[in-house]
Amino acid sequence: MAFRQALQLAACGLAGGSAAVLFSAVAVGKPRTGGDAEPRASEPPGWAVGARSQPSVWDPNWDRREPLSLVNLRKRNVESGEEELASKLNHCKAKATRHIFLIRHSQYHVDGSLEKDRTLTPLGREQAELTGLRLASLGLKFDKIVHSSMTRAIETTDIISKHLPGVYKVSTDLLREGAPIEPDPPVSHWKPEAVQYYEDGARIEAAFRSYIHRADARQEEDSYEIFICHANVIRYIVCRALQFPPEGWLRLSLNNGSITHLVIRPNGRVALRTLGDTGFMPPDKITRS
Repeated sequence: MAFRQALQLAACGLAGGSAAVLFSAVAVGKPRTGGDAEPRASEPPGWAVGARSQPSVWDPNWDRREPLSLVNLRKRNVESGEEELASKLNHCKAKATRHIFLIRHSQYHVDGSLEKDRTLTPLGREQAELTGLRLASLGLKFDKIVHSSMTRAIETTDIISKHLPGVYKVSTDLLREGAPIEPDPPVSHWKPEAVQYYEDGARIEAAFRSYIHRADARQEEDSYEIFICHANVIRYIVCRALQFPPEGWLRLSLNNGSITHLVIRPNGRVALRTLGDTGFMPPDKITRS
């Protein structure tokens, strides 16, 4: 309860921006207790402040792009009054819808000793082909492909992009795989060191703030953007975008090459169209490794 209250009290004073997030990590997760000991209250990770809204209450300014929050009311001309305010609000208001397609990389060789050795398996390459064909079949004008800089994501991107000629690609370290936040409930088979949550969590939160938000006010037409990355990153982003408790990210499951579709409306409302869709793959091609 103390963890939620701390986030609720701090949320209203938080400013966005990935650079600020990367340098604001000051605490690590929630310590676990054993036996019959009373659970100890803990501070949330610094990067997680603002990641939670009040229970059952949608925060319309979750991306810090609500028009009223972008207008400096102190500089308002007293004479022009409400007309000037209305004009400024309209100038800051988003007009277009963003369609975000989050793609998990295809199956890869998990036994590679170095990251560069963890290349796609033959089945993984088939999965990427199927995902590329599916995206192309949607008939959408994709604006860009942003992908993780890890080998398995790069190779998945190269295969998918062959089916989407003319769509430019950009690589980023922000979308690399990692441990976003200590999961609740905890699991016994996966327990990263506390320092991994500290480092990865701030980076993955920075990725969310950088890429997941309503359209810029200057954007006139709806956009369709592809992000090719990793299961942990996608699951965390989905929880944050829907304002679900981010600690629940590990309760979701994603297949290799799956498509998750988020829609962000001009008013900041977010909808999840599909989560981890692989219905376009034959059953014998579906994996989660």
